[in-house]
Amino acid sequence: MTDTKSKPVYLDDLAEPRFSPEAEPLREMMGSMVGDCPLDAEAMHAKAMAETGLDNFGADDYRERLDVYLAALQEIPGMHDAGIVNFHAQIVQWLKNRLLLTDLLARHPEINDIELAPPVVIAGLPRTGTTHLHNLLAAGSTFRTIPYWESNEPFPLPSEQGVEPDPRRARMDVAVQVMNLVMPYFPLMHEMTTDHVHEEIQLLANDFSTMLFETLGHVPRWRDYYLAHDQTPHYEHLATQLKALQFLRGGRRWLLKSPQHLEQLPVLNAVFPGVVVVFTHRDPVPVALSMLAMITYSARMHRYPVPVQEIAATWIDRLELMLNALVRDRATLPPERSIDIRFDDFMADEMGVAASIYDLAGEPLTGEARSAIESYLAGHQRGRLGRVATSAEMFGLDEDDVRARFEPYRQRFLA
Repeated sequence: MTDTKSKPVYLDDLAEPRFSPEAEPLREMMGSMVGDCPLDAEAMHAKAMAETGLDNFGADDYRERLDVYLAALQEIPGMHDAGIVNFHAQIVQWLKNRLLLTDLLARHPEINDIELAPPVVIAGLPRTGTTHLHNLLAAGSTFRTIPYWESNEPFPLPSEQGVEPDPRRARMDVAVQVMNLVMPYFPLMHEMTTDHVHEEIQLLANDFSTMLFETLGHVPRWRDYYLAHDQTPHYEHLATQLKALQFLRGGRRWLLKSPQHLEQLPVLNAVFPGVVVVFTHRDPVPVALSMLAMITYSARMHRYPVPVQEIAATWIDRLELMLNALVRDRATLPPERSIDIRFDDFMADEMGVAASIYDLAGEPLTGEARSAIESYLAGHQRGRLGRVATSAEMFGLDEDDVRARFEPYRQRFLA
């Protein structure tokens, strides 16, 4: 890897990915497992049951959504064997999570009686400061958050309950090492560690209805299905999972974050009464280009070659749809429960922004919380890992056209 801190990284292999000599044996090893990892619903259900010793997946309405998603995955051209194995493992894990949640609720029905405090939710596109703000606010003990390992395996296996150190953390350590080996520049775009605070969008995957699927692969069939359906039942399933996590590992008030909420504000507001939402804003053109870099770079995990321009054009359409939904629905959240924060203002006064959010949420910014935030800031200066260079040209886009597409959003929040 080059010195990423002194100069930007230019990703010249987005369309035809190259891998390091260290990564190739790993990819070959994963690919050799493809015969045992079909993208077949019944096979994956059977594996999930075998690995948990459980057989109740809960309400079976998810099966239609899973079938649509599997059909969409089958339509991805150039899917390589390692990619098939990766998708297989992800889906089996989501099925296992359903089994484990259903079992937990059966043994502890009192979980359903837990009343969630109104969560504080960060809603903004990637590269608008959401991850930094999420981790900053999570630094103290005020809020309950989801570390990366818990988002992937929220409920322990029956054989691992109470085991310390938690085997779920060890498995995530390995997964992060694999990700960093295969995608060494991904941390420059979105840092991920085992204990890194993560998004609840991962929990939505357990009900097989989430925008996450769109970022994991180019799946127009799934996108159209997702947009055509009310997401209220799946946000309600998310709420149940949050109650279960609170039951298992405590917590008083959730701090959540996902770009998906930008186009689901009425649902978010209905399912979580009293929710407080923090909207982050930044010039949408460089934001979109950075997001395209993440999506097309990570596509190497499952396909070759990568149709960079096709993916980019589709995502410009998708982001326009999302931002227009935000413009339309922003008034859903009243001023006493929402705030708009511009990226430049956040970078100029990080502690001041944190204090304003605490005040909006009705939470005291204690000395402990302030000290924890200051400690986090001291170790997480902007750009410390380097940056990836982007341009409209590298995605076959015209910057003026992209800017015009996002003009309603810019006029509403950045003018």
